Amino acid sequence: MNAPVCPFLQTPPTLAETAFVAPGAVVCGAVTLEEDTSVWYQCVLRADIERIRVGRGSNIQDGSIVHLSSSLGTEVGEYVTCGHRALLHACRVDDEVLVGMGAIVMDGAEIGARSIVGAGAVVTQGQRIPPGSLVLGSPGRVVRALSRDEQASIRGWAEKYIRVAREHRTRLEAKNS
Repeated sequence: MNAPVCPFLQTPPTLAETAFVAPGAVVCGAVTLEEDTSVWYQCVLRADIERIRVGRGSNIQDGSIVHLSSSLGTEVGEYVTCGHRALLHACRVDDEVLVGMGAIVMDGAEIGARSIVGAGAVVTQGQRIPPGSLVLGSPGRVVRALSRDEQASIRGWAEKYIRVAREHRTRLEAKNS
């Protein structure tokens, strides 16, 4: 990988062999990237005070920032899609969630499994979003429950990014060999 992956205070990131970190992304400190995760161009995951964990099959798309507070880390579940330029700050995002482009999830917020946080939405500090919800607006509000089909489609978006990350890795490795 050509991306900066750096320790902080003697704590290096832990990256699964199948994790992809794009060139230009920064992964610093106590960050764990599980199997088939991807961190895309111009992202910053900075775990200098607490921990960040990105679960299996999840993707953090271009320009996103994942950080924490002095007392709360950030937990991203499995098969989560974090859209371009999103901000996750000291929060918990459960499995199979879509966080839309430009959305913000603040300190202590929790997003229940199989939910969608719409583009540009702001989930405020300490807000709890029930599983299977559609959240829109600023401040973010649950506008309705997602249908079973909508919930089932979320994992497919993450699986697409697993395939795309493998292709990027293959092409970058070929270019650099």
